[in-house]
Amino acid sequence: MSGPLTANPNPLAVEAGPLGALDLTGALSGLAFGQTDAAPADRNAAVDIGNAQLFLQSTEGWLQFFVQAGAYALPSLGAAYVNSNRTAHQTYGFVPEAYLKVTPGDEISIEFGKLPSLIGVESTFTFENLDIERGLLWNQTSSVSNGIQVNFSQGQWNGSISWNDGYYSGRYNWVTAAASYALDAAQTVTFIAGANLGHTGFSSFATPLAQNNSAVADLAYNRAFGRWTITPYVQFSRVPPDDRLGLHAGGSAYGAAVLASCKLNDDWSMAVRVEELDTAGHLNLLYGAGSGAWSATLTPTYQEGVFFARAEASYVGIENGKSGLALGRNLDEDSQARLMLETGVLF
Repeated sequence: MSGPLTANPNPLAVEAGPLGALDLTGALSGLAFGQTDAAPADRNAAVDIGNAQLFLQSTEGWLQFFVQAGAYALPSLGAAYVNSNRTAHQTYGFVPEAYLKVTPGDEISIEFGKLPSLIGVESTFTFENLDIERGLLWNQTSSVSNGIQVNFSQGQWNGSISWNDGYYSGRYNWVTAAASYALDAAQTVTFIAGANLGHTGFSSFATPLAQNNSAVADLAYNRAFGRWTITPYVQFSRVPPDDRLGLHAGGSAYGAAVLASCKLNDDWSMAVRVEELDTAGHLNLLYGAGSGAWSATLTPTYQEGVFFARAEASYVGIENGKSGLALGRNLDEDSQARLMLETGVLF
């Protein structure tokens, strides 16, 4: 969890015989939103489950595990809202993450299973991030991948490398890696990269054909000072042409974002995100070939103990969008404003 919300510091201990003591925690939250220029399959307003999830994990010994199970919504800017029931069915199921972790030493660990993707700066689930909704740059990246991941830590360096199925394709031809270096106690630089080393013709709601056959990289800088934490980053992705997959033209997407959070007092914080994303080439990677978009998001958050509540105001503006591929009932609108509320408990 990298956002202003903090997990329960006193998880429920479950005795599991030979497995030892396990930690049981969870996230239960509801969402409500209203928006302008909803897409044809979307709604102007709705109330839904944000999270109804349990997390069971072991944290001691050479063999550990993590299981995340339940319902969830994945709201993101500039995209139609998908309710929590459909989200689980169309993306990662009702067990979105589950993996074994082997720790042969203090500086290395190996994970197998359904893993959170290394690509991108924002995490997948609402409670993990500064904002309720994920951003435009997040929409270009993978979220959950099946595979194996090796993690290492030494001094100021931390890194991971993974062989996986990219955008949840079930085809194991992606390699991703991340490396971070702590300049000091308050500053960290992180480089992330990944690419499909093969050709994947499979596509689904969770597996966009173009993005799953791309190469992508992020460079991020994180700085904490006083009450503020700020993370500017840049992202670039490239989809090469591939006639075998029907990708007769290539394309690229490049963008920049700034995430910032200010701790106002013990209970309140304020998060801000601004970003710009542009595309080039003759392949549609956003709102038509050559289109771009920008967004601004403001999210005040309140948390006391396990209870939290937050509101969010966001705006997306489209640049060079193509009619039939943009926003609104006729898919020809170039902007969208959205107000969202989330409240619940992290127990």
